[in-house]
Amino acid sequence: MRTRPVEPADASALLAIYNPEVIETTVTFDLVERTLGEQEDWIARHQGAHRAIVAIDDEDPRAGHPGARDERVVGFASFGPYRNRPAYATTVEDSVYVARSARGLGVGRLLLDDLMTMAAGAGFHSVIGRIVGENIPSIELHRRCGFELVGVEREVGRKHGRWLDVVELQRLL
Repeated sequence: MRTRPVEPADASALLAIYNPEVIETTVTFDLVERTLGEQEDWIARHQGAHRAIVAIDDEDPRAGHPGARDERVVGFASFGPYRNRPAYATTVEDSVYVARSARGLGVGRLLLDDLMTMAAGAGFHSVIGRIVGENIPSIELHRRCGFELVGVEREVGRKHGRWLDVVELQRLL
């Protein structure tokens, strides 16, 4: 497995990972699937200071060709602004999504480790992970990557007819 910066050609692969989570789970608080155009816009917004990366399966015979259109994307991660006020500029919020077929293979760890390296290299100081309270695998991943629990926001989201807590974790770079 390896990571590389997200490219516009990755939009369909990201949708295939993200949209099932929107419809079937609570790991994202989005309620409506993204369209291809919305995913392309998301990729465009994650080309500058607030970057996104994808994980590529090097065991896939199509992989290993940088920029190849048929690489197998098995996950993606990004960091974005934590808040829009200027004093928060050195704090970012992370997101990590792994294809269901690739879970348990170290993809999330690879993505989050590389994302932290990128964030530090870009001059960010603090990374916040905001994770639905029932997503224990993501909470544990963040803890293994050096994040510490800083709080729980009670019943701040509602999806699939249920109130949802958000666990907030933080890592200083």
